[in-house]
Amino acid sequence: MSGVASFDDTLSKLGIGRQGVAGTPRLQTAVEANMLGQEAFLKLMTEQLKNQDPFEPVKNENMVAQMAQFSSVTGISEMNKTLKSVADQLGGANAAQAVSYVGRAVLVEGNTAYAAADGSLSAVAPLEEGADELVVQISDQAGNLLRTINYGAQGKGDVEVNWDGKTDEGGTAPAGPYKITASALRNGTRVASPVAVWAPVTSVSLGSGGGAPMLNLAGLGQQPLTAVRQVG
Repeated sequence: MSGVASFDDTLSKLGIGRQGVAGTPRLQTAVEANMLGQEAFLKLMTEQLKNQDPFEPVKNENMVAQMAQFSSVTGISEMNKTLKSVADQLGGANAAQAVSYVGRAVLVEGNTAYAAADGSLSAVAPLEEGADELVVQISDQAGNLLRTINYGAQGKGDVEVNWDGKTDEGGTAPAGPYKITASALRNGTRVASPVAVWAPVTSVSLGSGGGAPMLNLAGLGQQPLTAVRQVG
């Protein structure tokens, strides 16, 4: 007889099912069929104490270890249920928050920017460390350079970028959207630097199977809620 069959036979003689007292009609999953419920565990332990050899009783530390192990497994199971419940609630809250952004503008990292009604444009150049010189360039969608703005030396942190919609020659720039890039000069070496732009939220994609909602941004595609730095 296999070990599992012997174990089941022992439980049966004690009137114990793997999920409680035998005889209770209930369909079980494959996982549940290999689990020993709390009621069955306590009854099995009681029978163990009643039928132990009085000359070789179960040691206290062994009993405590068994109870601690069962308690830990039960606790972990309950904790998993609680965490799943919290995650489901947070998922619902995130979806509601994402939907509330539709029709508004959010500040996210990207290089496609849209001008305001007056033709001006605002963005942010976040610097992880100071720069000897920060240069921002704005081009049209074809890649033609429209404006170069030199912000000089800047310390670590967010640098506000503001463009009046004029080209380097002083004329009015054609309609956007625009491409905006930044570069930082440090110790004689110029490196690309990220830019955060304001983008309109056109819609929200609610992931199937409980996935995180995604914001659909004009010119930037899909972005998660965690990418949002600020809401306009």
